[in-house]
Amino acid sequence: MHRLRGHHLICLHFFTGSYDKKFQENLKRVLEEISEVEVIEGVDDVCRACPYNKGFCSYSPLAEEEVRRLDEFALKILRLNVRSRIKWSELKAKIPELIEEWKSFACKKCDWRGDCGV
Repeated sequence: MHRLRGHHLICLHFFTGSYDKKFQENLKRVLEEISEVEVIEGVDDVCRACPYNKGFCSYSPLAEEEVRRLDEFALKILRLNVRSRIKWSELKAKIPELIEEWKSFACKKCDWRGDCGV
């Protein structure tokens, strides 16, 4: 079972871009193996290979605050809580009904737009 934070429950369905090699290899492995997810707060199985992982997101001065805001919103629209467990296939089935709301909230100012299929 993989452990993922809120926004990764949505964003991982669309990531298509290139990034740090170690991060990409980890991401590919997670996506190949994933069948069930435990929702967590903070650094997750995706973050652990990110070059900005310092036990928190150090991408920019306000990154951790922004990531937590995205996590909270993702859990709200997915109707999940921290410590929830859900099958990846169930998450995938929920995405079409919430993607427009997610795009309106999260995607407009996202620095990763070029690495995303949304």
